[in-house]
Amino acid sequence: MKYSRAAMLLSIAATSLAHAQSAGQWVVNAGWMHLAPQDSSQPLTVNALGQSTVVPGSGSTLANANTFALTTRYFVTDHVALETVLGIPPKLHLNGTGTLASVGEMGTARAWSPAAQVQYHFGEPTARVRPYLGAGLAYVWYRDIELSRPLATGQILASPATGSMLVGPTTASLSKSFAPIVNAGLTYNIDAHWSIGASVSYMWLSTTATLTTQAPVGTVTTTSKVRINPLASFLSVGYQF
Repeated sequence: MKYSRAAMLLSIAATSLAHAQSAGQWVVNAGWMHLAPQDSSQPLTVNALGQSTVVPGSGSTLANANTFALTTRYFVTDHVALETVLGIPPKLHLNGTGTLASVGEMGTARAWSPAAQVQYHFGEPTARVRPYLGAGLAYVWYRDIELSRPLATGQILASPATGSMLVGPTTASLSKSFAPIVNAGLTYNIDAHWSIGASVSYMWLSTTATLTTQAPVGTVTTTSKVRINPLASFLSVGYQF
């Protein structure tokens, strides 16, 4: 009788996972995402009075950021899934390097980056542990851009050669772009509905930062291309419908 009951419990457990991550299933994951930019930047280029001047040694770097993310995954087959990624836009902090190191924080911005990707999940749909690989595309834009005082007043453009001729109220913009993504992860199925997920993604992301200064000599623009290339770690809890 004991063996019979044990067999029945095992059968129920197997049945409960029989529909885990199989064709036609939806899985929603929510959790913490950590962004570690693998960044670099080009020196500032100042465009004024019809001339362009590169500021040698100038640069910037981005600090790590954290946010809350939500993914929705649909299994087209037992192995192929489509996933969308949304999240609270993280606040990015840009700091000066090289000749701009004394400036400290140059500004902040919030990055919106909804993404879609295709994934291949290894193992059987009933497996408790399933690794996967994926690739996709994100569209990235920026809002709530705020400049620190040295940039907002244009003071970073003051120099012995030009004095305050290039100094004035300054605004900033960051270019939008599409960004390819690669992704690797692991899902641990607790039961037929609940799971725990861990993944790492890499995004090839660049933006051009443009400062527009209303100076005594007219409009001055200062540009720099920034490669952000974030490495994103995502720890989440999932629920399957």
